[in-house]
Amino acid sequence: MKTSNINTNKMKTLRLIALFFVATLAFSSCADSDDHDDDHDHEEELITTVTYTLTNGSDVVTLKFQDLDGEGGQEGITTISGPLTANTMYTGSIKLLNETESPAEDITEEIEEEDDEHEFFFASSITGLSIEKTDEDEDGNPVGLETSLTTGTAGSGSITVILKHEPSKPNDGTSASAGGSTDVEVTFNNVTVQ
Repeated sequence: MKTSNINTNKMKTLRLIALFFVATLAFSSCADSDDHDDDHDHEEELITTVTYTLTNGSDVVTLKFQDLDGEGGQEGITTISGPLTANTMYTGSIKLLNETESPAEDITEEIEEEDDEHEFFFASSITGLSIEKTDEDEDGNPVGLETSLTTGTAGSGSITVILKHEPSKPNDGTSASAGGSTDVEVTFNNVTVQ
């Protein structure tokens, strides 16, 4: 009888050790995958400067927003280098910076690397002005770091630039329906077409 109890106790102990070992492996495996997923979590970058450069030959117009103390501090400053020419097509490019660091961190590079997780959206109150995204992510969906802006007749109004993180792709081209979170939203008022 004693031999049987000893064997039973040994078996129980071995089973507990085996169960503990399997549980430890499972826990380690989950922890490793959690760490892996954390590498892909979105850490919101500070974007202090948005520069939208529009070029047609020697006709270059720059729309720039700068807010060096970030959200919640002093108001950001927008500048527009000059008027757009009526009935003209411009090639557009966007550059994003974090200028609280020295040297300034180029956030544009991160957007390019994670283009499947980002998309720019554009809106304008200027009659006849249209903006088309000309670059795509790896799945063929638009990104918006590069654009084609076409003006119509003379007028003035605003251009709004919105960067969304993890929008639904594809979408209908509007930021409202795309979902995701807004990384930056800037409105350039008093844009003139002449």
